[in-house]
Amino acid sequence: MLLVIWSAVILAAAALYFRQLYSRFSRYGVKQFKPIPIVGNMARVMLRMNHFTDDTQRLYNAFPEERFIGRFEFLSPMVMLKDIDLIKKITVKDFEHFLDHRSLVNENVDPFFGRNLFSLKGEEWKDMRSTLSPAFTSSKMRLMVPFMVEVGEQMIKSLKKEIQTSPGEYIDVDGKDLTTRYANDVIASCAFGLKVDSLSDKSNLFYKMGKITANFTFKKVLKFFAIISCPTVAKILRITAFDKAANEFFWNLVMNTINDREAKQIVRPDMIHLLMEAKKVRLTHEDKGAIDADAGFATVEESSVGKKNTNRVWTDIDLVAQAVLFFIAGFDTVSSAMSFALHEIAVHPEVQQRLYEEIKEHDEKNRGTLNYNSIQSLKYLDMVVSEVLRLWPPAIALDRLCIKDYNLEKPNIQATQDYIVRKGESIMIPVWAIHHDPKYYPDPEKFDPERFSEENKHLIKPFTYIPFGLGPRNCIGSRFALCEVKVMLYQLLLHMELSPCEKTCIPAKLSTSTFNIILQGGHWFKVRCRTQ
Repeated sequence: MLLVIWSAVILAAAALYFRQLYSRFSRYGVKQFKPIPIVGNMARVMLRMNHFTDDTQRLYNAFPEERFIGRFEFLSPMVMLKDIDLIKKITVKDFEHFLDHRSLVNENVDPFFGRNLFSLKGEEWKDMRSTLSPAFTSSKMRLMVPFMVEVGEQMIKSLKKEIQTSPGEYIDVDGKDLTTRYANDVIASCAFGLKVDSLSDKSNLFYKMGKITANFTFKKVLKFFAIISCPTVAKILRITAFDKAANEFFWNLVMNTINDREAKQIVRPDMIHLLMEAKKVRLTHEDKGAIDADAGFATVEESSVGKKNTNRVWTDIDLVAQAVLFFIAGFDTVSSAMSFALHEIAVHPEVQQRLYEEIKEHDEKNRGTLNYNSIQSLKYLDMVVSEVLRLWPPAIALDRLCIKDYNLEKPNIQATQDYIVRKGESIMIPVWAIHHDPKYYPDPEKFDPERFSEENKHLIKPFTYIPFGLGPRNCIGSRFALCEVKVMLYQLLLHMELSPCEKTCIPAKLSTSTFNIILQGGHWFKVRCRTQ
């Protein structure tokens, strides 16, 4: 009898708790889908009925007249912003209210992720941003292009060899595998000073550790949500999202490289060198008059936050954490952009032909020379890459953590109360949904590089094109990423012709087996050598 009574009490208490928790939005007239106890609005993603992109877009489209909408990630309330003026206000003017990202890991348990630029908070983040921003200017990127070109030549050589040994003139290639291996080798060279050939040595240790670290499997993302929703429990149980072996690998790699370079006085213009300079407070911001060439339409600019001077001393763990972040971003995010670019180029022959003609003309004019300045002169290439990043943005959504109570005002014209985002709650900027909103991009599912032509790009409403984020907390590596994507496309299309194959995913549909954006069945297409 006592057991029955206590069970009833516990169930009643749980019911009252969830009722109170999940009425957080409805009490203020904020629209939302009805949450399910414990999982909130995550059920369709958890059951793999929808990809996260579909889930956010479904919510975004369901309430067209709202300035913002409510959603629950398990037990955590999150406001999805829809009003572009409100997004601008929060990410720029009132940035100090939303300075941080949510904690995806505990820095004491996962220091190599918890101490990187993405995860740092408050003044520490500002100082790290200021420390690193000189490393990502055009002048620094210019020095890394030869490393990218070398990796590209290695890739072309490997593909030609595979085609020559095949029974026909074509081979089927999984673009995601190709671009991941290319990105792996670029980041190995540009960040760590290593020469790796992942297309020939498919199981090399650097690539293996990259797959473990940068692949956001369903299980790993669930760990992230567990840490976000129940940080105290996660800390007590010491739940880690990253593999211990991979952490040890990167620690040894970075520290051994730094020690070897210091002992032998080796200077190589890569990220390890820049981190060494940062630790010694030798990285300086370029003069205001210095030319920082535009890397393309999608480039984001550094704010005043990243241009201030700082004398903060960083530990070795802090340096390794930044190196790991560069690796994760370079390994998966950039390869994602490249793999979708190759898919769209393969299924749009008219785009491929025009792009090839521009590349060939440039190559003949410059006698095969490719450098940072010349890659920026290719206007159609920038149009294609810009449209890829609109249609397939690697960052599905942006998050910001409220650090001071903030009044969003009323969610709609019918509401009678203002909605206050409380300290510790989060807001979401639905990048994917905005990029696919016909109000901003007519026929949004169509791949159309002409949106970014000289005649049309001024029609794009500010703050509706955000592949690299917004405000002071935008992506510090936009120039590096854009340059890498363009160099890869340039070299591949100069030598290879792409076309659909039997396994090409037409129409394109995302796999629900992962939180990464990957096409169902892979990014397959046919490749053959061009006849010059």
